[in-house]
Amino acid sequence: MQIASPIFTPLYEAAAELQETTVKVCETCGPTLEKAVACCCKALRHDHKILFFGNGGSATQAQHLAAELINRFRFDRKPLAALALTSDSAVTTAIGNDYSFADLFVRQLEGLGRPGDIAVALSTSGTSENIVRGLKKARELKLNTIGLLGRDGGRCLELCDLALVVPAQNTARIQELHLLLGHLLCGLIEEEIYRP
Repeated sequence: MQIASPIFTPLYEAAAELQETTVKVCETCGPTLEKAVACCCKALRHDHKILFFGNGGSATQAQHLAAELINRFRFDRKPLAALALTSDSAVTTAIGNDYSFADLFVRQLEGLGRPGDIAVALSTSGTSENIVRGLKKARELKLNTIGLLGRDGGRCLELCDLALVVPAQNTARIQELHLLLGHLLCGLIEEEIYRP
């Protein structure tokens, strides 16, 4: 049956592109995702926390993933220590105004990050200066670094202990796969820590 709609072709093309990219992610990210889950579980079991950060759509995904851990994801359980460095508009605008937007995550990591914590950077390009600086600061502070990255990982790739890279050029497809990977990360952490 043919659907006569001007929306059908772009919808089909987006779905096909997403499917193709999903297959690539499945082929490349499995072992790294498993390591990321283990790294996060170890940190959480030792009273450390997970700090998420990103820009724009990645900022909202950082908040989304932190909420899945601090609240609940698939079942009721005790909160897991997680927070997004993108949530407090007073903090982000003060740092941007008094210092620079490039130091947005550096300042927060200096104040909140402790050795053994996990810094999870979300970046579709892997080149944003504030993300790069944030990862450098996280490493300096002896945090474990995980990247949800796009394209070829950009400058962030070498700054991540573990990198889940969506090998695509389309920002929307990268963000969609970051959400899939983020949900898997949260669900597997929850399962590992709270299911016998």
